[in-house]
Amino acid sequence: MMSYANSSVGSGSRTARRTFEFGRTYVVRPRGKHQATIVWLHGLGDNGSSCSQLLESLPLPNVKWICPTAPSRPVAMLGGFPCTAWFDVGELSENGPDDLEGLDASAAHIANLLSTEPSDVKLGVGGFSMGAAIALYSATCFAHGKYGNGNPYPVTLRAIVGLSGWLPGASNVRNRIEGSHEAVRRAASIPILLGHGLCDDVVPHTYGERSFHALSSAGFRNIVYKSYDGLGHYTVPKEMEEVCSWLNTRLGV
Repeated sequence: MMSYANSSVGSGSRTARRTFEFGRTYVVRPRGKHQATIVWLHGLGDNGSSCSQLLESLPLPNVKWICPTAPSRPVAMLGGFPCTAWFDVGELSENGPDDLEGLDASAAHIANLLSTEPSDVKLGVGGFSMGAAIALYSATCFAHGKYGNGNPYPVTLRAIVGLSGWLPGASNVRNRIEGSHEAVRRAASIPILLGHGLCDDVVPHTYGERSFHALSSAGFRNIVYKSYDGLGHYTVPKEMEEVCSWLNTRLGV
């Protein structure tokens, strides 16, 4: 078990520290030459094991996949019922408050997993649903050069994949990026692939579209949005094939 204690900076007041206990991490080793490492993040209530089973069948022999398991926590959207979740979420709305502490803790856990990879290996983050939300949040932390709490973001990301997800903190992404030439440059450079089913009744595809527009308007130029007719809140082989060919092209693996 790994825990990550995260203290948020209050305005002069002492804020309670929460410690997040992350579950087991599953690793799919590359069958060929190790050229890229991608952390892949599961959706709400799932775990790293089911992701690793899906990923090990993909035709990407030079990619190492790391599949962590989120901490178990009470989730407001489920009436406080505890389950594995990368952060707490009350409702999927632009105006709902974001659990910045939970977002930062998960983004830091992922960056820590990537930080020990060999220096010549390209790094990426991908995920499904709530996992996609953390992948996109990680992209904004990378571009900004820091987490939401101001701590420096330590790794260089080369590819982001978000399937059936949304962008937490979409409304202030542009402000975070526009203030710095470096942030603008990093945002423009990182390739992002978004995929969403048009029949998704859990995270409606409009959230995927809004995330695409929020990222685009914040200066993320290298971004592709694909929608799938008839697809609900799950992935299908056709979508995963497109993820593979996109990763192949972007990462040269």
